[in-house]
Amino acid sequence: MSETSQRPPLPDHLSADPRSPHHVAAIFEHDVGIRFNGKERHDVEEYCISEGWVKVPAGKTLDRKGNPLMLKLKGSVEPFYR
Repeated sequence: MSETSQRPPLPDHLSADPRSPHHVAAIFEHDVGIRFNGKERHDVEEYCISEGWVKVPAGKTLDRKGNPLMLKLKGSVEPFYR
């Protein structure tokens, strides 16, 4: 129980990309899971609870800067600590 009190609250909008303004490094010190439309996903790079979307990589496709190309999927988003 003392471990959960030390975890920071999960924000409404979170990104795994350190260059993003929505990246919070303290949260990634813990294992975060995302439940999207009732199923747990392991490939989510960014999410927004209030707008109801997640961004996931589109296979092995890269953009012109060499970053994975992202798809925005809409649905119910539930982040949680594992």
